[in-house]
Amino acid sequence: MEVRSCCSLTSTETEKTEGQVSRRNFLHGTGALTAAGLLAAGSTNIAHAASPPGCSVWQKPTDADFHEVTRGRDKPEVIDHILAVLENEVVPKTMRGVKAGNKLFGAAVLDKHDLSTVIAETNAETGNPLMHGEVTAIFAFYDLPKDKRPAPQDTLFIATHEPCPLCLSSITWGGFDNFFYLFTYEDSRDAYGIPHDIVMLDEIFRDPEGSYSEKNKFWSSWGIRDLIATLPADEQPPFTKRVEALRVTYAEMSDIYQKAKAAGKGADVPLK
Repeated sequence: MEVRSCCSLTSTETEKTEGQVSRRNFLHGTGALTAAGLLAAGSTNIAHAASPPGCSVWQKPTDADFHEVTRGRDKPEVIDHILAVLENEVVPKTMRGVKAGNKLFGAAVLDKHDLSTVIAETNAETGNPLMHGEVTAIFAFYDLPKDKRPAPQDTLFIATHEPCPLCLSSITWGGFDNFFYLFTYEDSRDAYGIPHDIVMLDEIFRDPEGSYSEKNKFWSSWGIRDLIATLPADEQPPFTKRVEALRVTYAEMSDIYQKAKAAGKGADVPLK
């Protein structure tokens, strides 16, 4: 699916978008809308720059892309396995990391062949502010002996939270052709008190909504909750219940992190 990026509008076209919803709001659940040209119908007004930067069309991965990336697996199998890796492997490491003053972001790399875990890691910024969960996982992946690790394009990359600009680039430079994430930029900002992702995308790329092409020449990406929403209604509740439990767990870890930060005991990093 292709839809024109809001940032590619001319000033004349901008005047015609009053009342339309953004690409990002479309992807994250404003309703069952039809994408045709720009996203049609809705009540959200979008503020555009007077001279918006030129942007190519953005793309959303298809079911065919999903099956290609996952080697033909069904969505329920993939969702179930990703949630299990987060629950049983990433969360315990992240809890220990948060108690040591690190942020609550984690990541894992799975082998596409059998979905076995290659690496599960968490944020390690107390040692270096660049060691985000995704970056830590990529470093650990490439620290494995070459003959002991799969090629990056033969893996699934899992992030607990939607990757920030640093991590989007790291995933790309690392050679991974996909990533999946559980929580969005908005969750990081609103639920966990860490707004830097959207702020950076706004300040540096002039994209206040945190938009990017979910399908591009380097990778395709999926939100886990978006995938769950595409399942038949009777298959969604067990997954939704697990996501909610993870949300509660991450809220607890966020509380630990935020209290340490407020007490001046968090990591000594520029962006807290």
